[in-house]
Amino acid sequence: MNPITLTIIYLTTFKGRLITTLSTNLPPMWVGLEMSLLAIIPLLANKKSPRSTEAATKYFLTQATASMIILLVIILNYKQSGMWTLQQQTNNMLLNMMLISLAMKLGLAPFHYWLPEVTQGIPLHIGLILLTWQKIAPLSILYQFYQLLNPTITTILAISSVFVGAWGGLNQTQTRKIMAYSSIAHMGWMTAILPYNPNLTLLNLTIYILLTVPMFNYIMTNSATTINTLSLAWNKTPMILTMASIILLSLGGLPPLTGFLPKWAIISELLKNNCSTLSTLMAIMALLSLFFYTRLIYSMSLTTFPTNNNSKMISHHQNPKHNFILPTLTVLSTLTLPLSSQLIT
Repeated sequence: MNPITLTIIYLTTFKGRLITTLSTNLPPMWVGLEMSLLAIIPLLANKKSPRSTEAATKYFLTQATASMIILLVIILNYKQSGMWTLQQQTNNMLLNMMLISLAMKLGLAPFHYWLPEVTQGIPLHIGLILLTWQKIAPLSILYQFYQLLNPTITTILAISSVFVGAWGGLNQTQTRKIMAYSSIAHMGWMTAILPYNPNLTLLNLTIYILLTVPMFNYIMTNSATTINTLSLAWNKTPMILTMASIILLSLGGLPPLTGFLPKWAIISELLKNNCSTLSTLMAIMALLSLFFYTRLIYSMSLTTFPTNNNSKMISHHQNPKHNFILPTLTVLSTLTLPLSSQLIT
């Protein structure tokens, strides 16, 4: 694709999310969502293959349906109240429709079916954008109107997403699908705490992005799209392999790594609000997520699959690829737990 065209597309995607995040009225939020949606479609379909075309079509249909529901809510709300924003007087049906449409955009269960398939059919760097940057705008809308959301529906969406993210990733062999189910589970954690403490949702989103970016960076460095490909990386990039293992454990929420911080804070806040059953179920599902992350680590570092090369340390014979962002992000994604008192307060 033409570099100028790519620059325009990326800028439009960035500006769309920025407009949605900074807006306080519903029409600019909707415009920002549409700008980002229409800009990312060419990136999804850039690779000339039936799989990428299918992924772009699924993404467009799902996001367009959610945008249509949001536009319907905006029109009906203005007709009833004469306001361009949601308020306490807004009809509960409109609030529920807004919540469901944003759940579709985030890929929350039971509206999650498009996310693993779309992530699997697109390039790795576009998958990174889809699982990180594209989540910011819908979450910012939920953050602004969290007091108006139905807590029962929010809890159902959250617990179903945590369950689907944990169980769905167990039998996957494709790294992109594993990261997609990881995204579903993390979105469930963010949604669960939203009615009680939305600031923890922002903290969880920030740490999730800090963990996902270096993991995708590692996958892109080795072009590791399957678990079998990961198992051949031990003799190519041994140091990056070590960092990726630590990042995976942090994604699973293993203490004392950074990924433990949001889970610890969310469970503590849920217990303060007498949600012991919900917090217990989420903690159990976190163990399932940690299991398939550990399975990835086992495949990467504790198994030696047959290889065609005679040398066991290819990294000594190759020119090193300098990656300056990966060590920094690895440190941030593993060693910030001591700052928990400042981050939570």
